[in-house]
Amino acid sequence: MPAHEPTLASLPNPVLRYFLATRPAFLSVTLIGCLIGFASAFAGGGYVSATLAAKTLVLALLAHAGINVLNDYYDARNGTDAFNTERVFPYTGGSRFIQNGVLTERQIAGFGAVLLGVATVAGLLFARSFGRGLYVIGAAGLFIGWAYSAPPLKLNSRGIGELCVALGFGLIVVGTDYVQRGGLGFTPVAAAVSYALLVTNILYMNQFPDRAADAQAGKCHWVVRLPLQQARWGYALIAVVAYLWLAAAVAIGVLPSTALLALLAVPLSVMAARGLLRHAHEPQQLRVPIERTIAAACAHGALLAIGLTLSRWLR
Repeated sequence: MPAHEPTLASLPNPVLRYFLATRPAFLSVTLIGCLIGFASAFAGGGYVSATLAAKTLVLALLAHAGINVLNDYYDARNGTDAFNTERVFPYTGGSRFIQNGVLTERQIAGFGAVLLGVATVAGLLFARSFGRGLYVIGAAGLFIGWAYSAPPLKLNSRGIGELCVALGFGLIVVGTDYVQRGGLGFTPVAAAVSYALLVTNILYMNQFPDRAADAQAGKCHWVVRLPLQQARWGYALIAVVAYLWLAAAVAIGVLPSTALLALLAVPLSVMAARGLLRHAHEPQQLRVPIERTIAAACAHGALLAIGLTLSRWLR
């Protein structure tokens, strides 16, 4: 066990133990998705309620935390995290809480169920004020998060994991905008696509160190299905589509020109892609490309939110 991984001895505080089991660092992508939604509503001329924004953010983070915890449980059940000797912790190979004896499978399963249960009940109460659309968005997001790793669907094992992530994070942007706008709009959909694709690339990149373990466990996502030399090009393809979408959306007037600020994240994606192309067969050399992938998604999303906000101020 690498010295920096969690152990029961290093986490004597049970509250901290359960908090860290949610993998809080990864919740940042949900936070930024919400910021894009708030900015989209603001750019559309609406008033952004701080109270509604706070409630939306808490619900989204709760749901994401629950999905993270349950994903750890199902990966423990199918054996992939136990098989994983090439992981790049803390990014790949799960939280290691079950494998290192910090929490039991039963505790993780119960905690994940509680988090998703609270998010579901609170979401239903919250959605009563916003109509049928928010029910649909919320239900779709929770279903995708659960079905991603849970049997019998196990969508990531069937090669649909990337689509799940793209749709899930797209729904975060659209749902956040919906709460502020009071209805559906096309701007948040257009704004969500490039960000959702770059978040998808986090999953795609992280699957390379986990490739051998996932194959052994029967998780047949595309990084497992494709020969390694071909699979590595998928990352670049997803990134190119993301940035081209943003440029095209601005060119046809769907998004304001200030949204092009988000293209400043391109160098991070380029460097990450180059790193993957060189080291796809060397999992321990992928730490920096993984970190650049996360940075690219977060920078792109934050800059997109800033660009959308500026578009209203600069009219």
